Amino acid sequence: MTPETRRTLLDLIDRQHEEAVVFLAALVRLPTDNPPGDCAAAAESAAALLEQQGFTVERHPVPPTLVAAQGMVSVTNLVVRHRFGPGKVVALNAHGDVVPPGEGWTLPPYGAEIRDGRMVGRGVAVSKSDFATYGFALKALIDSGITLAGTVELHLTYDEETGGLVGPGWLLSEGVVKPDYVICAGFSYNIVVAHNGCLHLEIRIEGKSAHAARPDTGVDALEAANRLLTSLYALRKTYESTHSAVDGIDHPTLVVGLIAGGINTNVVPDVVTLRLDRRMIPEENPAEVQAALTQHIKQVCSAIPGITVSIRRVLLAEPLRPQPGYERLVSVLQHHAEAIIGEPIPANGVPLYADARLYSAAGIPTVMYGAGPRSLLEANGHRADENLLLEDLRKATKVIALSVADLLAL
Repeated sequence: MTPETRRTLLDLIDRQHEEAVVFLAALVRLPTDNPPGDCAAAAESAAALLEQQGFTVERHPVPPTLVAAQGMVSVTNLVVRHRFGPGKVVALNAHGDVVPPGEGWTLPPYGAEIRDGRMVGRGVAVSKSDFATYGFALKALIDSGITLAGTVELHLTYDEETGGLVGPGWLLSEGVVKPDYVICAGFSYNIVVAHNGCLHLEIRIEGKSAHAARPDTGVDALEAANRLLTSLYALRKTYESTHSAVDGIDHPTLVVGLIAGGINTNVVPDVVTLRLDRRMIPEENPAEVQAALTQHIKQVCSAIPGITVSIRRVLLAEPLRPQPGYERLVSVLQHHAEAIIGEPIPANGVPLYADARLYSAAGIPTVMYGAGPRSLLEANGHRADENLLLEDLRKATKVIALSVADLLAL
């Protein structure tokens, strides 16, 4: 890339920055809570916003039966393709679904209000910001008239919060997309090359109801659940001695996030359900993790007279593991990010899980990089007052545009 081309790209992104902020605000104002995951209408609105920027947008609705199997209501995936010339395909993937806002906000979660240079709103950092990052990076590449050897695709999906199987997973399995490189939504101060896997299990503990005046005539499912919880928390403590070799990832974790059960205050509980989240470091085998955890649960519950237990897998997300060729992505992103941001940019792992794993599992070199701070915690991701420093949006857009230009250089 010549110095003149570089300056042209950076100037275009600067001139279009305010437009990118308006575009992002419009996305944040579209509620896309997942659950319930009724996101098709929001995808159509996002498609219209992209078309206003001059893009041709493919709409790929996912069959309702597949959507329902993921616990969602509706999903439409959006794909934008721009062919600069013959060559490789670089895909940029971000998701538009968000976790529900919860309590504790000091500004409206769907207001997209700007405070001290930061836009506040659910999804502004995770990851509607990268609809803007990737879209306006591609727009700058097109408007610059640069000659490139290949195609840039935007994969804008709406099911990351429930596992990505009807988003990127579906686009890949159906052959809608076949990229050679993928950059997924991330953070502008580091490049993510690996992430944890995740196992969600639903545990149903069944006993026998009875009048609270005669608890001896029933079998208390909540008491059994309490015994199981105690054992699970003890098991969790043992995970702290297993460490990943990947920088940025520590040890496996386990959280029981949902509990439901009981009939009334004066009735011995007959059924209690638990949902747990087991995070797996990249070195772990997911099938072995599930088998060991299932065996532990059954062993504890089988020792309680009158109690039966059933276990259902809700989600199994593989860890993101580097694929051959990812080094090229890291190299170009680090080169341009260090120049734009003015500090060394690490390449490391993170303890969360994301859609990036689905591309990697298909054998595609994949990393995570996009607008945001140094960490999910700094952005208040999945918490009240989620926010994005708008200068980070500008910087990430520049880095993506320059990096894609290098990846597809003649």
